[in-house]
Parts: sequence; structure tokens; C-alpha cells
Amino acid sequence: MNSRPDLLADLFTDLRAFPLFAPVPDEQLRWLAAHATAETHPASATLYQPGEALDDFLVLFEGRIRLERPSETPDPTTEPFTFTAPAVLGVLPFSRLRESAGFWRLDVPVRLARLSRADLRTLTSTCYELTEVLVHQMTDRARDYTRLTQQTEKMASLGRLSAGLAHELNNPVAAVARTTHSLSDHLRLTPDRFKAIMALQVTAAQTDAVNDVLFRRLHQPLAPRTALQRSRAEDDLTDWLDDHGVPQPTELAETLADFGFEPTDLDVIRAAAGETGAAPVIGWVVSNLVTEKLVREIATASGRIAELVGSMKTFTHLDQGAGRTAVALRGGLESTLMLLQHKVRAKSAQVTLDLPPDLPTVSGWPGELNQVWMNLLDNALDALPETGGQVLVRAELQPASLHDHGFVLTHIQDNGAGIPPAAQARIFEPFFTTKPIGQGTGLGLDIVKGLVKHHNGAIKVASEPGHTVFTVCLPADNEQ
Repeated sequence: MNSRPDLLADLFTDLRAFPLFAPVPDEQLRWLAAHATAETHPASATLYQPGEALDDFLVLFEGRIRLERPSETPDPTTEPFTFTAPAVLGVLPFSRLRESAGFWRLDVPVRLARLSRADLRTLTSTCYELTEVLVHQMTDRARDYTRLTQQTEKMASLGRLSAGLAHELNNPVAAVARTTHSLSDHLRLTPDRFKAIMALQVTAAQTDAVNDVLFRRLHQPLAPRTALQRSRAEDDLTDWLDDHGVPQPTELAETLADFGFEPTDLDVIRAAAGETGAAPVIGWVVSNLVTEKLVREIATASGRIAELVGSMKTFTHLDQGAGRTAVALRGGLESTLMLLQHKVRAKSAQVTLDLPPDLPTVSGWPGELNQVWMNLLDNALDALPETGGQVLVRAELQPASLHDHGFVLTHIQDNGAGIPPAAQARIFEPFFTTKPIGQGTGLGLDIVKGLVKHHNGAIKVASEPGHTVFTVCLPADNEQ
């Protein structure tokens, strides 16, 4: 507390010149000057550490204070939140702030005034205009904070989404590139094989007989085979080719086995082409099979890319307007899991989706709900053990009453280590996280709670070691 008249006068002069306090009467600013302490701090100082009790209202007259989140791997491209003089920060009237969420660092000298939480309580009961100004400042801060945290979490979700999508797209894109190159090399050999066939001067009947065998095998679904059955089929084909003097029997047998060819098929080809024509005709058949195999691989990889793009479109809901609509939960959950497949594979996890076919839709915003599923499923996968991890996603309809159409309960369950009882009470608080430093912002579940509330729903958690369940309750669509 300032007791010297010169210090009190200097502090009052600073407060009177502070733009925020322009509408505050002099006597209230003199009260603040009498109860606050004037301080100066050098550059490179740290006012608060993460987790340290935060019990003071601060008025910054000169310099700036940087609020930095703790991180093991700081991102040099991320600008920390900065308060530049003139500014008020720290505890404000009726604030629930209790501890620092990060570092309060100085990179230039600062001059400020500090008022304790106990004196702040007195201020709110004796200085009406000053309290009014600070409450307005707190509501502005809350609005800015909400906007900032939502944007931060959206960027974090986008980062996870982009990483997952890039990882998932990498394999099919590489497969297309690799297979296209193989197909190009393979097609260079076609002229030589065509010359060998032309030299045989085969008849239309012979061509039809060979084509019948070829297209029958191309269009006939191949029954599943064990590794032993596949090996025996290759051995039988290799023996036939070797017995009839067909060059490269092992390589040819592998491709023929891919399409379910048997020695009896080769007998038909030999009967149609003759003894001398069997080798070049079988070579031509295998060439067509290789082309078909490469084309199928490209089609499969391209289909995977289209599937991922479709999941991305469903997840972000790019094809819909911003209005509320009937949302089928299955589509959002399936697209979210598709985009998290790289993480599922990395954890060797078993993920089960158990949704009844008659589950009603909910009324809401698909993009927001998908953000809820992304956060909850991503957290569930993070919590899993290194081996034997399991995630169960199930939904049910809570029976309707006379006043509503029922509620859809979506349960996301994992068999991770669980959430400590003390943490469960704070799990939805902003900036609170149970993850190691640098691995979580503490914003995800706060955003999730806000999005669920936006849908007139509720979310709760129940956890013990080996069993954690987040339950999202959403009103069923009353238009059904």
C-alpha cells in the first residue's frame, strides 16, 4: 500500500491519465492509488509461472507483458498473447481466475500498479464507477478470450485434420505414382508380344477360345485363399509351364495365380494355340493380366483418395449452408474416424462403431458436431495404452417424454489409464489439461462443452482406470 504522499500523488497522476479511467471520479482513483503498490520490473523478468496463484489486479503504465503457454517444443511462428501499455490485466471484479495458465514474461522494462484480491473486493463495494469500468473491461476480455480460444482450437483441429489427411493421402498417391510408372514400363513390352502373336497367324476361332478363358477369369470373383492354398496353386502352374517349355514359369505363375488360373485353363489355351503357339499366347495372356492388375491398383488407390476427400467434405460440411439442419450422427462419426485412421493404426487400436440403424437425427450444425467428435475421439486415442487399446463408440435413444422427442446419447469409451478424480471436476475448464506439457492446449474440451451447449445438449464424463466414457446428450430432431 502506498503511504508516502509523493508516491500516492504520482500514482494518482498515472491513474488519472489512464484512458480507461476517464469516466471515474477522482476520489475513487485516489482510493485505488492509496491501496495499490507501484512497481517497476526489468526486462527478461517473469511475473508469474504456470500454476502459480494469481491474486492481483494489475494496471500497466509502461512496457508490455507477454503471456506464453508452456510448451516443450515452442512454435516460433506463433505469436504469444501480449498486453501493451496502457492495459489492465490479472484479476478483475468477480473474476474466477485463480492461477496462471502460462508464463508472464517481460522483454522490456515495465512500470505497473498492483492491487490485491482482498482490496479488489473492497473496491467493488465502495467505488461504483471504477467497478463499472472494470466489469466492462472483463466482459470485453471474456468476449475476446472466447473468440481467441475458439479460433485457437479451430486451428488446432485443422492442424490435426491436415496431418491426418496428408498421412492418409500419402499412401494412395504414392501407389498411383508407383503403379503408373510400372504400367508405363510394362506397356513398352507390348509391341514385341504382339509381333509374336501375329507370327502365329491364329484364326478367329483360336482367338475366341483364348479370350473366353481370359475374360472368364478376369470377371470371375476370386474365392479367398490361405497362404498355403495360394502357394500350392503357384506350384501347380509353375510345374505345368515348366513341363511345356514356357519361359520364365515362376514369374508367369505368380500373375496367373493372382487371377485364379488353373492348369486346366492352360490346357484349353494350349489346345487352341497348339504346341508351338502355347508359350507366346500364354505370354500375351499374362501381359493382359498384368495390365489389368496395374489398372485395378490405380483404381483402388484413386478410390481411396476419393473416399478420403468425401470424408473431408462430410467432416467440414463444405456442401451445406450455415443454418441448422437435421444431422445423421453416423456420417459425421464415420468421416471423423476415417480421418483418424493413421492414429488408429499407430496405436494398433481396435475401434468399434455401434449405432442402431433406426437412430434418429439431431437438429444442429454438422461442422460443429464433427468438431466435437474429432476432439473426443482424438483424446480417446491419445489415452490408449501402447497395446490392446480399444475405443467403443455407441449411441442410443433415451425414451421421449410428454414434453420432448427424446435425446440421442452418444458414448465414446476407451480403456486408457483414466482421468484422476480430482481432474474430472476440472476437465471442462479452459486451459486445464491432463496431457504432458506441450501436448495439449487445454482448450479442446472447453470448446466441446460450448458446442454441445449450443445444441441445447449436455456432456459428462465418468472415468476409472481402464474405463473412461464421455457421453454427449443431444435433443432428437423434433421434425421427425
